[in-house]
Amino acid sequence: MKDKDSLFQDSLALLKQLIAVSSLSREEMLTADLIEAFFKERYVKTFRKGNNVWVYNAHYASNKPTILLNSHHDTVKANPGYTRDPLVPTVEEGKLYGLGSNDAGGCLVSLIATFLYFYEEKDLKYNFCLVASAEEEISGRNGIESVLEDIGTIDFAIVGEPTLMDLAVAEKGLMVLDCNAIGIAGHAARNEGDNAIYKAIKDIQWFKDYAFEKTSATLGPIKMSVTMIQAGSQHNVVPANCSFVVDVRTTDAYTNEETLAIIKSHVSSEVSARSTRLKSSSIPEEHPIVQAGITLGRKLYGSPTMSDQALIPVPSLKLGPGDSARSHMADEFIYIDEIREGIDLYIAMLQKIV
Repeated sequence: MKDKDSLFQDSLALLKQLIAVSSLSREEMLTADLIEAFFKERYVKTFRKGNNVWVYNAHYASNKPTILLNSHHDTVKANPGYTRDPLVPTVEEGKLYGLGSNDAGGCLVSLIATFLYFYEEKDLKYNFCLVASAEEEISGRNGIESVLEDIGTIDFAIVGEPTLMDLAVAEKGLMVLDCNAIGIAGHAARNEGDNAIYKAIKDIQWFKDYAFEKTSATLGPIKMSVTMIQAGSQHNVVPANCSFVVDVRTTDAYTNEETLAIIKSHVSSEVSARSTRLKSSSIPEEHPIVQAGITLGRKLYGSPTMSDQALIPVPSLKLGPGDSARSHMADEFIYIDEIREGIDLYIAMLQKIV
């Protein structure tokens, strides 16, 4: 097995390299190149599709179950409130600053270190497949979803996202709804038309007040928020259309399709979902990897934020160093000690089951 301190030092160096190059979603080819080169320098055979890079342990056996280790290397655009160069990795007072340091560079390099720790081990109960994926920040179709058929059968996944190394055993899904209330145009000075805005108001009030019958034990209720609205062309014309957008955070209490059907049955507006593919995800509390985390003193919770878990069709645990509250913030950072702790805890948990 590899020495954990040297793995940590290599991880820190890799993270600094990743921060130093632009890796916006759909433009993360340079960080994919870096990750690919990092593995090749260590004589680990790499596979690549687009900007997704994946590797397997040295003694991969097709008759064994496989654990997917996954995190992403793309980033959002730098918050306009940055006071430092987001592409200059800087260490100050135990913090590593830089775009993507917390979300999710620290998780990714910690998982890479964990993979390398087990890489040459023989007689493991599980195979390992590590995927450094693209387009997570935009839930893009050329990210993890695009390589699931290529990587082979997986039995469960650990998805690296900043959770303070607590166990996110469930995660909300997402549907974005485009709604259109339809009325009849008329002159505002006369008693003409059927105002689409008034129709939309009734439906918007429903979205605000409605409580779904079933509530998730780990994720709580489905959350619906009207976030955009547009209507009218001029002051004296009763509008025939009023369109609005609804952000729906779904849970494991209903499928996305069931949630959509319930919504359509209650509102008069036309409703269409941009996608139903971003599903709520979870892993049973009795799963061995969850139990391993519990024995190491980690807390369980349901996550309101979404990750690539939504696209992984097997039980998955969201877990990683860093704090979700720092994601996408100005002057993003991760504590260096969090990376070391992340590596240690990933390894300790997996040692209990492999």
